[in-house]
Amino acid sequence: MTEFCTDVNSRTIKMALVDGSQINACVNIDREPGYNRLSDMISNSREPFLVLMNATMHNTGITTPVNYETLFVNKEHILWATPQND
Repeated sequence: MTEFCTDVNSRTIKMALVDGSQINACVNIDREPGYNRLSDMISNSREPFLVLMNATMHNTGITTPVNYETLFVNKEHILWATPQND
């Protein structure tokens, strides 16, 4: 599991990618005024990538998760995403 999100106005999220990988990470939800929900960030077409911080990726078929300080995910590869309670 990732560290709690403490930088800027961030939220802990969990997501799955179309290849079956799952990611736990933090996202900055205050990047643009009026776009302060996870669904706003994912549906916004101005930026094709979602920037994740303190990410832990659980790849399909690999038992050891991989940790990233910063990870960029193409929004077209996101199957689902949900905010987590801290």
